[in-house]
Order: sequence, then C-alpha cells, then structure tokens
Amino acid sequence: MAEKSVNNVSLEVRSLFHRAVDAIERGNYDYAITLLEKVLEREPTFFDAHKALRAAQLARAKSRPGFLKKLFRGATVLGKAQISIKKNPLEAILLAEKVLTEDPQNLQAHKIIAEAALEADMPQTAILSLEYVWKLNPTDRDVGLKLADALAKVGRWQEAESILNGLQRVYSDDLEIAQKLRDFSARVAMEEKGYGTFGKEGSSFRAALKDQHEAIVLEKEQQISKAPDAAEKLIQEYEKRLQAEPDNLRLIRTLGDLYAEKKDFDRALQYYQRLRALEAGVDPALDKLIADITARKYDQMIAALDQGSPDYEVQRAQLIQEKQNYLLEECKRRAERYPTDLQIRFELGTLYYQAGKLNEAIQEFQKAQAHPHRRVQALYYLGCCFCSEGDI
Repeated sequence: MAEKSVNNVSLEVRSLFHRAVDAIERGNYDYAITLLEKVLEREPTFFDAHKALRAAQLARAKSRPGFLKKLFRGATVLGKAQISIKKNPLEAILLAEKVLTEDPQNLQAHKIIAEAALEADMPQTAILSLEYVWKLNPTDRDVGLKLADALAKVGRWQEAESILNGLQRVYSDDLEIAQKLRDFSARVAMEEKGYGTFGKEGSSFRAALKDQHEAIVLEKEQQISKAPDAAEKLIQEYEKRLQAEPDNLRLIRTLGDLYAEKKDFDRALQYYQRLRALEAGVDPALDKLIADITARKYDQMIAALDQGSPDYEVQRAQLIQEKQNYLLEECKRRAERYPTDLQIRFELGTLYYQAGKLNEAIQEFQKAQAHPHRRVQALYYLGCCFCSEGDI
C-alpha cells in the first residue's frame, strides 16, 4: 500500500496533523503525541505523521531523560506487535510506535516497525527506523541490507550503495552483498549519466521535479536527444547572436541551459557565472543552479572513473568527499548571503548533519522550523541530532 503525504489525507486528519506539529513547536510533546497517535489510527500509511511522531518522541525523551523508560514495560506490547507483522503489519507498526513513545531508543520496536513497514510496502516509514538502528551499529548485516533495499526503493541509490560499501568492508566474502553492490553501483552509474528516469512508463519530468526550470531543461533534453544536432545548432546560432548582443541576459541563460543539457558543465558554468556578474544583484535561484550544476559535474567525473582501476574506490571516495565539502561550503556562503531564506537553512542543516557536525546542524534546523513546508523534517532531524549527541 502506498504511503501518503499531507496532501493525500482528509481535511480532518490534516487539521489534526497540523495541530500536532504546532504542539511540537510549542514543546507540548504529550499533546502532540496524543494527536499523532489518533492521526495514525485513521491513516496508518501517513508518512509525514510517522516522521512527526518520531520527532515528538525524541524531543519528549530529551526533555525528561530516563524517566519514562523506568515506568514503562513494553515487552508484552512488542510480543503482540511481532506476531502481527505478517497478518496485520499496520497494527504491528502502531503497537511498536506506542513503545517508542515511552522509549524512543527501543531497538526491538524500531526493528518491528521496519519489518512491518517493508511488509506493508511503506519504505519511507521503514527507513526512519532502519537509519536509527544502523547508526547505532553500522556493521549489522541484516539491518544494512534492509536499509539499502528500502533506500533503493525510493530512488536514493547513492545512499544505498554507500551502505553496501560499508557492509562489504566488514563482510568481504559475502556473495550476496557483493552481488547487490555490483547491481546498485551499476544503477548509480546510470543515474549519474542521466539514464535513470528516461523511458519509464508514466514518468513525467514536470510532475517529478519541483523546480520548474529544471523540469523545462530536462524535457528539452529528452527532445534534443531525439535530434542530436539540434542543441549544437542552437548553440551556434545563439553564440553568434551574443557577439552582437553581449549583454542579452536571456541569451546567456539559454546558452548555459543548452550546455548543461549537453552535459558540458564547464561551459554551462561559464555562462551562468557571466549571467550572475551581469545581473549584479541578488538571485538565490541562480546561485542554487550554479551549485547544482557543479554537483552534476562531480557526478560526471565519478561516472567517468575506470572501475577496473586498482585505485578506483580511493578515487571515487575522494571525489565524493570533495563534492560533499563543496556543497557544504557553498551552502554556507548562500546562507550568509541570504540569511532569511529558510529553505537554505534547511539544506545547510542537512549537509551539516550528513557531515556529522551536529551542533551546527541543530542551529540550522531550529531556524528552519519556521519554514511552513519544512517544519516536520526540521523537527525530525532535530530529534536525530539530539539522539546522536547522547542527550536522550
């Protein structure tokens, strides 16, 4: 059964959910948990509610460390949840969530939620718990394989590949891990070269991408791929026109887009940076575009590496690290330039979290809570940060 977002539930459930999120932000965690449990009883596949509930559970445990665990005994509830995994996975999830409400670090409850969520085809809900367990023990073979499969199911192929790389270092003779890693690495290479989404039945670039400009570019790229000379002809025409109109911002932007479509990222960046210099103003969308194109350039370099080379893994790891460092530093610069842009604050918090810089991540997520579309994610990450710091 498909997981639901806030836009796919009834108005009544949505209202309860928003009241719960408001309660979390006010620090009224007991009330938030009560509301979210009601929400999930009505809509057990509502992923945003699971994520908000986890944030409330972690936040309440931080505010009252050690108190609830001493009073609560969840063995009976977990036993019932374990039995329900196959015949009624949604009931198993709700039962295990009640245990996490009192003991957010209960590993058995997390594992039951993950197993039941996978049984119910709810990979995002499974990932919430699997990531928590995996962070505590990144050598757990069973958890690592389940997490990699769940990440792959929602299109997070690079993260899945990273999990398998970690497992292979521990279980070097495990044939299942080796085969799965080869399969996933091949898929990552396809994604990096831009072949991952073309040709899927029912696929829609405009529906899949929130950024309208990126959607337009990718749709044009698909059209150009059917006529290989079209992009080159347009580039020649526009560059000739640009000689006569050197300050034509539309031409410069279009040339940058066309070179990006051809995956000539160096030339694309030259035009985008020229555009930024000519505009001499504040354009956060253009700054983000430049960062995204630079990230794609790194992906292109990674995909071009010789997998047969003895130092392939070293080279690949180095480029991935360089890419992560660039994205973090670039996002810090954007946050300084646009200090009130809460989306940038959320992006920066996520990058800090991925880099293990938890104190910095907490500061950014606390600011990002004010973003109307990032509140739940920011609260969830705050809970994860506090848990990782050992405050719970």
